[in-house]
Amino acid sequence: MKIGLGLPIDDPALLLDWARRADAAPFRTLGLLDRLVFHNPEPLVTLAALAGATSRIRLQTEVLIAPHHNTALLAKQTATLDRVSGGRFTLGIGVGGREDDCRAAGIDLRTRGRRLDEQMTRLRRTWAGEPYGEGAGPIGPAPCTPGGPEVLFGGFAPAAVERVGRFGDGFLGAALPPTYLSGLFRDVEKAWARYDRPGRPRLVAQVSVALGGRDTLDRARRNLLDYYAFSGRAEYMADGLLTTPGAIRAAVAALSDIGADEVVLYCWAPDPDQVDRLAEAVFHEPLPSSPPPR
Repeated sequence: MKIGLGLPIDDPALLLDWARRADAAPFRTLGLLDRLVFHNPEPLVTLAALAGATSRIRLQTEVLIAPHHNTALLAKQTATLDRVSGGRFTLGIGVGGREDDCRAAGIDLRTRGRRLDEQMTRLRRTWAGEPYGEGAGPIGPAPCTPGGPEVLFGGFAPAAVERVGRFGDGFLGAALPPTYLSGLFRDVEKAWARYDRPGRPRLVAQVSVALGGRDTLDRARRNLLDYYAFSGRAEYMADGLLTTPGAIRAAVAALSDIGADEVVLYCWAPDPDQVDRLAEAVFHEPLPSSPPPR
């Protein structure tokens, strides 16, 4: 079982410290969410900075709302990030569902799924070095990873599952109980087989976490309520916050039992000491309070 770490969005200036500490720990992945009409840092810009501050850990959008982006520019940005990180980039991708984001991006909420399908066809062609389209040649640089960075689709609808079989390398299930996520995982495996894909899809789960005193946990809960306020399920999402080492270890074990290859611990408290606390909780090994000099 691999363990990833989701980055908080409170203070982007702290994220270099987060990344260096996580790179010195056994975490496999650093994930960062995406939204337009919100105070989160832009994920591709931020992960590019973190690529330069790290040498081992993978960098992942979790998930990038692709329909908000110009497709040609997105192909170039993601290939560049894969290249400068030495192939450590995973493109977690989805359609989103917030009307204000779509309005700000100038796209139609109702057609975002169709737009994502068209984008994936163009992204795969562009990453392979083919001309972008009529009257437009190839868009470089070539990604470090042959055929483009690893692509994980996030979402809950059948269309998201189907996209894994058509375009993806795996599936990312966020903040879902194991009983429900198990069904999605099995559906992903069936879609993979329908498209005669070799091997098996990578299955990634995400849980919300924070460790520390009452002030830390209260802030994490407020952050969750703020982020999910649009959904009508904010209280439910905040109630799912895991706040003890035992609860986190139990969740990781349950998700491993349903076939998750990796669990991303998405942290909603901004202090970088969260990295050390979470490492102790899941790897049972204390870490230095700060990374060695670089």
